Amino acid sequence: MAAVRVTEGPDAGLVWHHGDPVAEQRAMESGRAVVDLGNRGVLSVSGPDRLTWLHSLTSQHLEALPTGEATVALVLSPTGHVEHVLHGVDDGETFWAWTEPGMVGDLVAWLDRMRFMMRVEVSDRSDELRLVWVGDKVPLPDGVVARRSLVGAGREVFWPRDAGVLEGAPAGLWAHEALRIAAGVPRIGADTDHRTIPNEIGLLGTHLDKGCYRGQETVARVHTLGRPPRRLVQLLLDGSVDALPTQGSEVHLAADPDGRSVGVVGTSARHHELGPIGLALVKRNVETSSDLLVRSGEGEAITAGQEVLVDPEVGLHVRPRLG
Repeated sequence: MAAVRVTEGPDAGLVWHHGDPVAEQRAMESGRAVVDLGNRGVLSVSGPDRLTWLHSLTSQHLEALPTGEATVALVLSPTGHVEHVLHGVDDGETFWAWTEPGMVGDLVAWLDRMRFMMRVEVSDRSDELRLVWVGDKVPLPDGVVARRSLVGAGREVFWPRDAGVLEGAPAGLWAHEALRIAAGVPRIGADTDHRTIPNEIGLLGTHLDKGCYRGQETVARVHTLGRPPRRLVQLLLDGSVDALPTQGSEVHLAADPDGRSVGVVGTSARHHELGPIGLALVKRNVETSSDLLVRSGEGEAITAGQEVLVDPEVGLHVRPRLG
């Protein structure tokens, strides 16, 4: 069967599946698969001050990052909202990172404006390198930059665009998305919005024991004194409905389907064992035992249970006693 490609959205053009999404998910889990993620933006930061400089700008502790260790860092707004993500690794001379589709230009431009007198150089490398997810059992040639993936049994490889195809079982984005959602890993911009703060997504890419960075005040205040206004949940969708929810659609309580919205749907996919699953941001005060209701693009109602990914009471253990 010929490869079926994504036809719309930020991932348009990538292979959705190669004919058997279930087998492709199992190949990823066994470390034998190769998934093309070539629409991700790739950038590099070189120079002797690169890690100290990135440490001062992002939410992650980077100044002592060991060579070869994968990391995730966020760029926040002054009010603590997530603006950019860097999935990175340092090879001892250069920090390599990928970010979500369509975002690398703005991210590189912002980083470049923040260089001042630091000995760093920021470059968009998307025309030279493509991101490829490669299973642990697939051999890689020497000298290739790779980082441990948060998804499946594999690595994220910065692969030259003019190089040949890596040998492995071909898998599509369907398999990658299903395993990512099952692991509870949000995509910035797809499972988040302009109001998202790191606390709402489990502090992904955020290190609490480090110095000042833009947006730190919000992260620290919510962590130590309050609770995040929303929390990321995994949706366990009703498999009897032959549809998936529409990204960006409202979440309602199943007991009050015509009531006020309690959240927003992110990404969804069909997992080979869990069935249809998704991610959503819901209000913190939604009971963790409550069933939810979401809708497909055709308006079909889909009920969903929730798997808690972010504790709604996070921060209470350090709430001061007053009076």
